[in-house]
Amino acid sequence: MDQSLKIVEGSALSGAQKKDLLNRLARIEGQLRGVQKLIALAALPDDCDAVAQQMAAARKALDRSFVQLLTSSMLNQSANATSVEQARTSAEQLAAMLDKFA
Repeated sequence: MDQSLKIVEGSALSGAQKKDLLNRLARIEGQLRGVQKLIALAALPDDCDAVAQQMAAARKALDRSFVQLLTSSMLNQSANATSVEQARTSAEQLAAMLDKFA
């Protein structure tokens, strides 16, 4: 994780949830740097298979991070809701985000 990032407390995500997501993204960033090296060193047709495999793994890890972001946000927003209407509004916003980005 980039130590220069200051984690701000808020109601969207807890500090621990943010730290976990940032750590996941740092690992994905490392995977992508590895993919770049594989591409640079690719010399044989079989090398493309290794590149594709690593790209698929990075994509899956990013997808899992996206789901974790939504799940964490859903849990926090429902726990912090002061009324059923506020919880419903939060759920609708998260559903719209899921529909838009998933």
